[in-house]
Order: sequence, then structure tokens, then C-alpha cells
Amino acid sequence: MSQKLIAQAAEAIILQDDSKIIKRRIAKGYRLPILDEKLRKLRTRSEAKIIEKLSTTVNVPKILNVDEKTKEITMDFIQGKKLSDNLESLDWKKIAKVLGQEIAKIHDSDLIHGDLTTSNMIYVDNSELINKPQLTIPMKQLKKCQNSSSINNNSDFKIFFIDFGLGYHSSRFEDKAVDLHLLKQALEAKHFTIFQYFFKILLENYNSKDRSKILEQLKKVEARGRYKH
Repeated sequence: MSQKLIAQAAEAIILQDDSKIIKRRIAKGYRLPILDEKLRKLRTRSEAKIIEKLSTTVNVPKILNVDEKTKEITMDFIQGKKLSDNLESLDWKKIAKVLGQEIAKIHDSDLIHGDLTTSNMIYVDNSELINKPQLTIPMKQLKKCQNSSSINNNSDFKIFFIDFGLGYHSSRFEDKAVDLHLLKQALEAKHFTIFQYFFKILLENYNSKDRSKILEQLKKVEARGRYKH
């Protein structure tokens, strides 16, 4: 199967090659070539390390190869439904609960996603994976996920987080609060009919070890947004 372009963002193109995804960072003509080369290599390496670190904590694509020369990350293709297109038709209350728990795990790892939107979350029905092991997630990976605490003992579905291109390491409550604030804004823009209740459930289940401090900072972040003109 030849490579097929499935998405194009500001910094990278996403290609599908059979059961694999290739994320290739593209050159930017407005940058000095030496700076562009350095930035793309650094961001490729950083994103791969973040995904690898989270792979034992939450559901993320399995990295198959990292090529800093071509600025490419090759990963498993996650066969599922993009939450941005399907959230309202799914059990969104249960999804909100799981997301709150999973985002807390990301933040407790001192990692910031940087682009927490439902476009970067894939819903995978467990029954489809079990009944169709020929799909893109190997059974070895599936069993690992089923035994992982990141599943929250949920037997119905999994949520995979993708695209950590804007991700970074940080222990600051401010950065974690901003991550949540950007998610809230994205929910309001894309899922306005349910976003208030959805985000309420999500925060109720955001059981970070620093929950109270992060949520207090979130209030300050939201206040700045309201009064910034």
C-alpha cells in the first residue's frame, strides 16, 4: 500500500502507510535553513520522547521508528473514531469521566499536551479490537493496554491521545491549568451543546495529586481570559 496523505498541519504532514502512521515535519522557507533543521530535529526528538514516556501511563500510539534525519516519527495507526466527529453520539458522560482521570495522569507525569482537543483523541471500542485482532493495534499491545492501570478498569472503550507536537515537560500548576483551559475552549467551540456538563464531569474526575492547586490556578487563568481585552 502506498503512502496516503491523511492530514496536513502547520508543522507537519501525516501519512498513512498500511497499518502505520508517519508524521513528517516539513521545512519552513521563512526560517534560516540551519535554524529550521535544528528546530525540526529537536521537535521530532522531543515529541517521540514524550510519547514513549506516556506509553506506560495512558493510551498513546506505539512508536515504531524515529528518524531525525528525515524528521519522521513512525507509529501504529490507531483504528477508531476521532472524538471531534463522534463525541455527542457516544456515551460522552463516561468519556468525560475517563478523560478527567487520564489527563490527570499526563499532568502527574509533569507533561503538558499543549493541544488538548477532541481532534487529538481517538475513541476505540474494545469489542471491535477483540473481535477483529487483524486491525492495526497488535494483540500484544491490546493485552498490555487491558492490563494497564491507565484503562481505569473500563471494559467498554479506550481513549488514545495523539499529536504531542506542542507537548513539553513542566511541573508548573500554571501550565497544567492552561492545558485544561484550552481544552475547555475547544469543547465550547466544537461541542457547545454539551460542553458545560462535559467539562464539569471531567474536572470532577481530574484526580491529580495537585488537583486543588491546579484547579485554583485554572480559575485565575479563566479570570484573566474574561478580563483581557
